[in-house]
Amino acid sequence: MSVRGILGGLVGLGTGSGLTYLLINKSTKTTKVNETLAPYNGADKALLSKVKINPKDFFAYGFPGPIHDLHDRGEFISCYNRQTRNPYWVLEHITPESLDMRNGDRKNSFFKEDESIPELFRAQLKDYFRSGFDRGHQAPAADAKYSQEAMDGTFYLTNMSPQVGEGFNRDYWSHFEYFCRGLTKRYGSVRIMTGPLYLPKKDPIDGKFKVTYEMIGNPPNIAVPTHFFKLIIAEKPLSDPKMDGISVAAFVMPNEKISNETKLLDFHIPVNALERSTGLELLRNYPENKKRALCKEVNCQLIVRDFSKANNNYKKNKALPSSTSFKK
Repeated sequence: MSVRGILGGLVGLGTGSGLTYLLINKSTKTTKVNETLAPYNGADKALLSKVKINPKDFFAYGFPGPIHDLHDRGEFISCYNRQTRNPYWVLEHITPESLDMRNGDRKNSFFKEDESIPELFRAQLKDYFRSGFDRGHQAPAADAKYSQEAMDGTFYLTNMSPQVGEGFNRDYWSHFEYFCRGLTKRYGSVRIMTGPLYLPKKDPIDGKFKVTYEMIGNPPNIAVPTHFFKLIIAEKPLSDPKMDGISVAAFVMPNEKISNETKLLDFHIPVNALERSTGLELLRNYPENKKRALCKEVNCQLIVRDFSKANNNYKKNKALPSSTSFKK
């Protein structure tokens, strides 16, 4: 089945630019750990003492969560999901200056468990062993070459999600990451949010939309995402650093082998569609009239590079447009 066909069951297909809306229920607000629960003021408030009801007393045993494990690694910030053992999201910041420095080498970095996460909820190295999936960086190691410490920080398992290797993590997704780095040739600041998704697919038998995904580990405890997203915010055009506003683009692609002939714009979606699928509020504090469409300023297409060395864990690939030249 084609990529467009697979995503068609999840997202309405528009004309020209690709995906237009996600068939996902809107998220509901939940109480955050650090928020004070407002007192109950319902009509039967006076009855509570009479019937001896006080659900808040449960918190004396401990607040159950959910707990969002936030970590600042310098080049990126991660928010970890203890239930799926994946990040909720990671936030990166790359600049021409950060990418120009070459003080880190991934040959000196090693995948490692994040011991700041309680062992009960921690992704472990053994969970990926012979799983058939790559330990897929959400914040790429290649974005953090400015220091060895920054490079090492990208190898924590709290920055990993199970990704299909050949045809995705080692190919199309890698080319996509390269595209993001290439934006620093036009912008002085590029911010990238990346994360996993678990999206519904139409059951061919009963016609109902269902969310199904594989679990890896022993016991099975790490969820394998069905899709991945990136939200890109480009700031400070090098041609006019004082230009007001930001350039924005959002993409969602399936966690499966993708032909290098597939256009990047096939995965382009509106930001509000990404909000629906993630339950996240994105760029709400920034004026709408100051947001520009990134793909109207640059050619959103990939350079397909030829990875020929096995020690880089890549395969050779040839296809698609041979240029990511920017629109003028």
